Amino acid sequence: MICLCNKITQKIFVFFQYICPKMLLTKILGVIANCKIAIIKNLIIVVFAKYYSVDLQEAEYQDIKNYSSFNEFFTRHLKKDARPLQAQPHELASPADGVISQFGDITNGKLIQAKGFDYDLNKLLANDSKLSDQFKDSSFITIYLAPKDYHRVHMPVSGYLEKMIYIPGELFSVNDTTANNIDNLFTRNERVVCVFDTKTHGKMAIIFVGALIVGSISTTWHDRVYYTGKKIHTINYNTDENQQQVFIQQGEEVGFFELGSTVIVLFDKNNQEWNQAMNVNNSVKVNQVLTNSKN
Repeated sequence: MICLCNKITQKIFVFFQYICPKMLLTKILGVIANCKIAIIKNLIIVVFAKYYSVDLQEAEYQDIKNYSSFNEFFTRHLKKDARPLQAQPHELASPADGVISQFGDITNGKLIQAKGFDYDLNKLLANDSKLSDQFKDSSFITIYLAPKDYHRVHMPVSGYLEKMIYIPGELFSVNDTTANNIDNLFTRNERVVCVFDTKTHGKMAIIFVGALIVGSISTTWHDRVYYTGKKIHTINYNTDENQQQVFIQQGEEVGFFELGSTVIVLFDKNNQEWNQAMNVNNSVKVNQVLTNSKN
């Protein structure tokens, strides 16, 4: 009976996402999240932190009065050395705090979304066949950032930024319920693809996937990444003379989500194997080791 009720609740949640004005809802909640009226933003932060059991002991500021808005609280920095770099330069470090949704090899141009669901690499990369070819024999890991998590994304291995691609799309939720019920979820949603050239793992892509009520995606070199209309926007950093070269060290910040979402990393394992302790639904922290050298 309980199982049946859960399935019905999930179906209602998924159906609601199809019919609700997701963009409008996201904009309204974005305005509330940026509200700087002390009594309102403090109440929102207190209720949110209690409901989601947010660990403020790790935060740079534990007093909620130090945050000018809920959004500033949500994108909070951690204390220095709260996430020490555990990975060696040749190993892949976790880019985010969160839960491992899926990981593995990209097979026949397909990535696993959830049990019984896969999706197309080429569609994930906005049908850029040349870029897709660079990752067709690569590996991937998908990490879901829950509301309670630290929402800044860090560099898995050192590398130079080659290009950034903004891909407009839907704003479905990306939690387990949605991932297990809506096919091609990550190719439907708005996303930002950041392609890097690395010495240790060849071409690497960090993909910020937008979601329901996610206010925006920001990077350290571009700030907020958003364009009006439904066109794909690409900025080349290795060929455009107007763009400054961007190099990010392993463990340094790449960007952040305003409200929560998912990060997908595409990379060449390059004589690496997955950390044996890793499993789907495992929690990970920024800078935790994800791969090790093969013996």
